[in-house]
Amino acid sequence: MKKYQLTVTTREGTGRSASRRLRKADKIPAILYGKHTNPETLAVNAPEFVKLLKEVAGRAALIELKRETGTTALSFIQEVQRDPITDKYMHVDLQEVKENEKMVINVAVTLVGESTGVKNEGGVLETATHRLRVRCLPKDLPSVIEVDVTELRVGQSIHVSELKPIPGVEFLDPAGQVVVLCVAPQADESAAQATEAAAAPAAAAAAPAADAKAADAAAKK
Repeated sequence: MKKYQLTVTTREGTGRSASRRLRKADKIPAILYGKHTNPETLAVNAPEFVKLLKEVAGRAALIELKRETGTTALSFIQEVQRDPITDKYMHVDLQEVKENEKMVINVAVTLVGESTGVKNEGGVLETATHRLRVRCLPKDLPSVIEVDVTELRVGQSIHVSELKPIPGVEFLDPAGQVVVLCVAPQADESAAQATEAAAAPAAAAAAPAADAKAADAAAKK
């Protein structure tokens, strides 16, 4: 699998003030967690990180971190925090991995093929699980998990247990968990229309009665 690179520097100082100074310098506070090492506080160049995210484009990816000392570490992005108002990147969590050790990571689901239920039955696909947890060695990490929906008909669904096996990859989500399903929205629309049709005569019958009651009340004044 393709590896991406990201330059990191040791972060001096922690806390809000130190983080604000970093962001003013166009850097993002980060932390590297390791299974066999203590957490390491780092800083990454903001423009470089934004460029990296665009290249990764939501896929699972291994990132080689390059320190100023010349040493490297293999990792993946665990979490990215953004400011809800400015949308700027506030903090990055990185998880270190080893080439010879299995890791647990969330991988995005992507649908392939044209569903029979959509093509011939007017159905609509709904993705119930957008990311799946897997365990694998770094070399076996899939960038995405493809789910073939070609044979999926209206009223049917695909569960974790029905996914195509990927060599070296173990799915960790429950076997019965739904990944994608094909539904028929027109059934809901028909029910709504039937309800409206049933309500219309009642409303029409109630209107004259209400008018008569109002007229009677007026006559008594």
